[in-house]
Amino acid sequence: MRVTSLLSLFLFCLLQWSVAREVIPFNSDWAYKRGPFTNDVFQYGSVFQGKWQTVQVPHTWNATDMQETTIKVGSLGKNERFYVGDSYYRKSFAVPAAWKGKRVFIKFEGVNTNTEVYLNTKSVAPKKDKGSVTYSEPVAMDSYQFVGRHQGGYSAFVFELTKMIDYGNDNELLVKVNNEATPQVIPVNHTLFPMYGGIYRPVELIVTDEVSIATSDFASSGVYITQKNVSKKSADIGFKVKLENKTGKIQPIELTTTIYENDGKIKAAYKQSYPLLPQGRQELKYEINVKNPHLWQGLDDPYLYKVVTQVKRDGVVVDEIVEPLGIRKFELIASKGFFLNGIKYPLYGVCRHQDREGKGSALSEADHDEDLAIIQEMGATSIRLAHYQQSDYFYSKCDSMGIIVWAEIPFVNRVTTFEENNALQQMKELIRQNFNHPSIYIWGLHNEVYTPNTYTVELTSKLHDLAKSEDPDRYTVQVSGYNVVDHAVNNNADVQGINHYFGWYNGELENQSDKVDDVQTWAKRISEQFSDYKLIYSEYGAEAVIEDQAEVTGNFGNQFSKPDFFPEDFATRFHEINWGTIAKTPTLIGSYLWNTFEFATPITGLNVRPRNYKGIVTFDRKVKKDAFYWYKANWSKTPVVYITQRRVVNRGNEITPITVYSNQGEPILTVNGKVVQGVKIGETAVHFKYDNVQLNLGENVVKAIVKTEDGKTIEDEIKWNYDPKYKRAIGEPSVTKDEHVGL
Repeated sequence: MRVTSLLSLFLFCLLQWSVAREVIPFNSDWAYKRGPFTNDVFQYGSVFQGKWQTVQVPHTWNATDMQETTIKVGSLGKNERFYVGDSYYRKSFAVPAAWKGKRVFIKFEGVNTNTEVYLNTKSVAPKKDKGSVTYSEPVAMDSYQFVGRHQGGYSAFVFELTKMIDYGNDNELLVKVNNEATPQVIPVNHTLFPMYGGIYRPVELIVTDEVSIATSDFASSGVYITQKNVSKKSADIGFKVKLENKTGKIQPIELTTTIYENDGKIKAAYKQSYPLLPQGRQELKYEINVKNPHLWQGLDDPYLYKVVTQVKRDGVVVDEIVEPLGIRKFELIASKGFFLNGIKYPLYGVCRHQDREGKGSALSEADHDEDLAIIQEMGATSIRLAHYQQSDYFYSKCDSMGIIVWAEIPFVNRVTTFEENNALQQMKELIRQNFNHPSIYIWGLHNEVYTPNTYTVELTSKLHDLAKSEDPDRYTVQVSGYNVVDHAVNNNADVQGINHYFGWYNGELENQSDKVDDVQTWAKRISEQFSDYKLIYSEYGAEAVIEDQAEVTGNFGNQFSKPDFFPEDFATRFHEINWGTIAKTPTLIGSYLWNTFEFATPITGLNVRPRNYKGIVTFDRKVKKDAFYWYKANWSKTPVVYITQRRVVNRGNEITPITVYSNQGEPILTVNGKVVQGVKIGETAVHFKYDNVQLNLGENVVKAIVKTEDGKTIEDEIKWNYDPKYKRAIGEPSVTKDEHVGL
């Protein structure tokens, strides 16, 4: 658990080479011990005895148990089959004597859910075993100093250790973590998604000079960048820098900000001398005019400048912060759409939960990269990061990739009337910590929270006012699960989001008599009644278990009522109909399908496993469902030719429909080498449907071919096996579970 002498020497030398701030990763060799504990372990010291597991951060203790157990709704508690409760982490580290006279902070990017941090300057030497650490004697509890407490599992937080550290010696950090749901901290339950317990995002030590840019301003960078009057000719870039002076006397400083092109050339700069007072936190505000800026234009051109802000004392750089700058202008216009730098830009939106199979929320950068690559492949232009603040790395990647982001707090699913202070705290943390990400266009205030209506309206209004006070230049949004735009708790934000699942939880996917689906009827009605409102279709989707396959699902209206069978084909048709309506409804100025990836739901009344299967990609990211290719064909500029129902290999109907998605024009469809005639255009121009196609007994080769204008051939091929013995009633599984092939 001790930092090696080599690392200590490296840190010491690093401080000699530079007096600017140092950011040191603090993720390796933590000791971990999980409860439940039978008494006040911290008071009596019993937690410190015995073996601790050696873990690396990011870490969660719920990586598997929250994904493999079904719990009935309303049965939260310590005694359930997934663990919620107390756990402890501890880490010893050497502090160089050279740090004395500096300021030392520890930054946690994410700990779920409630955290207490202590520092012990009289650490007991542990005995190491492979994969574990044993402490041979109790620790003297009076040697621990309380550092700080944080409530909320998704935002970063910083504590200063300067006055508590024993310089030149080993120190030990102790972190108590609890992930029980409580009425005071949002989210107030585990119902819609799991609160994976643990230190599940990276940790850093930050060492600064006594004169520095503020480190503990709600864990922000201390530098806030705004934009006004953005055009191709110029842009006014505003700066607010928060400074601190702990020397005890006025310090003359020089503050500089330099904007660099991505080739390293200086685009613009600012310099100011200032007497920095020793009392309080000082703010310096100034503006830099950028001539002929290279604009950040989403996926088409996500150009980023680099902004370097430095504090100099006696001509020496004592602190430095580097931030991205994407110069852009966002505008939402009711019934017209989203505009980026004055150009209409589609919000092809997806939602994303951060967890994945076998890992929970303890993700690596490679995991985030894989998710973004999948989202980019399908052609999405925007991501709703639901339902909580996500990794800073993910926001940064969206900046550089040009993906437009909806960021929100976890005020979701239920109101307790005890969460106001924490909701306001998390709103402030979300905004300050992510203020400079150019990809973020909107702040989410709440998702599907209702009664008591008066309290909810008042708190939503407070969140809106706070967001506008912190960041006047971005939009706010609240989300309702009712399809009524003027619901009693709605319209207290700049934008109203509507979540609805026509044909899933209620309503009909397709009305067989008049061929008008419920989502189309609803879209027509709100377009007539609410054309002056900024409206976003913030969630829509249907469960699809890839093991559940049916040749013909029929129209059951409310497929949710059959949780034992969630066929992929039904979900595919759901997305075809919904996107077909969205694409023709300008009143919906943006939309976000639910969800990109399957995710865990540890408290659920659905299916066998605690899983939400509405993802169009499986939980392990290995299978992209048919609906994924529906959106890729509609959104992406990449050529797509794709035949659906490839997992329904064994088929019992001799006469069958075939669907092909092609964004390269009408395909030539062949079955066993014979060209199929009679194509129909479906919900959009990429949707090609062939009815009454005859299969041969045994193996059938189905192929779709498109020749592009430049002479290239793009094709897709699948194989089906037809036998009357596989025939099933409409809506029944095409094969039994053990007959599945080609998954």
